[in-house]
Amino acid sequence: MSVPSITWIAYMRAILALNYIKMRRTNLLLITILLLTISSCTKENPITVQNQNNQVVKQMSKAQIDMQIRAELNKKGYFNWNDASDIMLWSALQVNDNILTIGYGSEAYNKPGRSKSDYKTSVIDIVRKYEDLGRTTKNNNFVIDEGENLNFVDLKVKSVETIKQLRASDIVRYIEPAGYTYSSEQTTRSSSGCNKAGETVLATDHRLIEPNCFVSWAYDINRISDAWLLSTGQGVTVAVIDTGISEYQPLLGSLFNNGYSSGRTIEKYGTYTSSWNPWSTDYDGPNDKCSHGTSMSGNIASPRNNQGLPVGVAYNCNLVSYRGTSDVVLNGYQEQRGVAKALTEIANRSDIKIISMSIGHIINIGKISDAIKYAYSKGKLMFVAAGTSTQFTTWAGVTFPANMKETVAITGVTDGPGYQHGEVNHYGKEVDFTVIMERDSDKSRTSPTLGYYSNQRQYIGGSSISTSMVAGIAALVWERYPSYSRNQIISKLKLASDLYPNRDDNYGYGNIDAYKAVQ
Repeated sequence: MSVPSITWIAYMRAILALNYIKMRRTNLLLITILLLTISSCTKENPITVQNQNNQVVKQMSKAQIDMQIRAELNKKGYFNWNDASDIMLWSALQVNDNILTIGYGSEAYNKPGRSKSDYKTSVIDIVRKYEDLGRTTKNNNFVIDEGENLNFVDLKVKSVETIKQLRASDIVRYIEPAGYTYSSEQTTRSSSGCNKAGETVLATDHRLIEPNCFVSWAYDINRISDAWLLSTGQGVTVAVIDTGISEYQPLLGSLFNNGYSSGRTIEKYGTYTSSWNPWSTDYDGPNDKCSHGTSMSGNIASPRNNQGLPVGVAYNCNLVSYRGTSDVVLNGYQEQRGVAKALTEIANRSDIKIISMSIGHIINIGKISDAIKYAYSKGKLMFVAAGTSTQFTTWAGVTFPANMKETVAITGVTDGPGYQHGEVNHYGKEVDFTVIMERDSDKSRTSPTLGYYSNQRQYIGGSSISTSMVAGIAALVWERYPSYSRNQIISKLKLASDLYPNRDDNYGYGNIDAYKAVQ
């Protein structure tokens, strides 16, 4: 039997994986792993070019690039394109539409009173020269995007010499192949995080409170329900950057103000472009097509009413939702651009205090890093998921952007004695706080929250639910202390944490007692 596009080993892996899928009727993650296995073993036809010194340069295969990324991940726990060789970076461009993100200037963002046009012009001039574009070539033929308020530009680059010259320039902070997709069977971070199906929640995993509202067991064990005696998040605005909010979930729409939840606002925006064309900015709207963003928004702000459905942690806070990505893994050009734009727009709003991001990537992304630094400069308190994946890949540690010092990294633990790892959560020295969100006796029973459709509930776990839970707790604290700065709110969370003043290498300051935090 002829298998022209993959090696015989990859073919046998595919057959075994398909049989396993059929036997266990397992989920889409295994199918994703199968496709990535085939993709990573695809035969490539490397090209060779001559550089300006007439040296022959041979393109690395995608499998070779991914192997080097894997080696860096094993060594350091993270990967940054600044650590890649010129040839590796150039080779990555060849399999990635030749889109190069160039961070320029001494700062991630443009400070007041400074012009970034000179730096940008100098970068474009380098590309013009070494791409042999000439002065008559219009910018819009090779300039794809530039960050509003941020010091980066996306350009079409094909020459290895251009990469060398950009790296030699003292005005270039970083260059990286935009939207490069790292394909590895062993290090797949997670499935897409999308699941629109509702679930039956066991009676032992919830209770009803007035006026017929559904409270998660995890809220009680983290003392969130006790904290409601003092605060419900009134007047605090939380932004969620995720996959958006479902148009079919009225509790995050027309019924947002309902029951005990009143006098608040909900806003929905979209910065994600569902298009293969990198030049396209035709945003496809704020509506969730995945379910993940709906769950995270519901966990933070779902109303307390008489519908018998799950309530949010800060059920009286204001909510701003951004559909910046199609799923939880930021491994595509349009996803990375959408999230960077969402962060920038939120940073420019003085009313938003908290940003919740239960999304990430195993590779550091320059433009998102720049946008986070910009949002941080505006005083935003950013909670980011430490990472969620299969139980075989949690070795990867805390993922980007939770590994940045400007963000607060969150993960979850079980209700077992001491601190027990959640089945699919990531841990590491960058973790700041934890919450209890998973039954130790049954890992499938996590914290129930609002579903994608009306009258629907779901169990949602991982560092995703943990992050949105802590974002909600922070909103409760900020209502109680409205004049506090970001650092003062973080200090309140630390003082209310189980391990403080010590810091654990896996769990940070540990579990937050929400009631203690709002006192």
